[in-house]
Amino acid sequence: MAGVNKVILLGNLGADPEIRHLESGSKVANISIATSEAYVKNGERIEQTEWHRVELWDKLADLCERYLTKGRTVYVEGKIRTNTYQDKDGVTRYDKRIRATNLTFIGGKGDDDNSSGDTATDMQQPTQATPSVREDIKQPQAAPERYEPDIDDLPF
Repeated sequence: MAGVNKVILLGNLGADPEIRHLESGSKVANISIATSEAYVKNGERIEQTEWHRVELWDKLADLCERYLTKGRTVYVEGKIRTNTYQDKDGVTRYDKRIRATNLTFIGGKGDDDNSSGDTATDMQQPTQATPSVREDIKQPQAAPERYEPDIDDLPF
């Protein structure tokens, strides 16, 4: 039986991307994304933040290098990958991270100060200053409307 390994994140970058160029000619970007959720416990609002390590390869790494900075909101789809290695004491260690397969920029460069930036909408209409990256970015689709069946239509 086949399994499913799919991750979807919508969060903010905790730092500028770390870019590496490999001898093979490939490029890899490592980013850290924070996702937060809030809940109320005993009348007190508590916010919990999770940090996710994401790696992006080749074209997606190029996009990270060109457009992403600390604080930017991104939508990422990918898969969980586990790397196994031996530390200096010979102990086997496991490193989990997300390998991105799709990346979408949310909002503009200056979301905090309301300045215009290279939003996903801007990238769909290329200009000289901003090359077209539409084919490299998959836009999230709006959620379908919820279907509420009529009680009389139910077969039981």
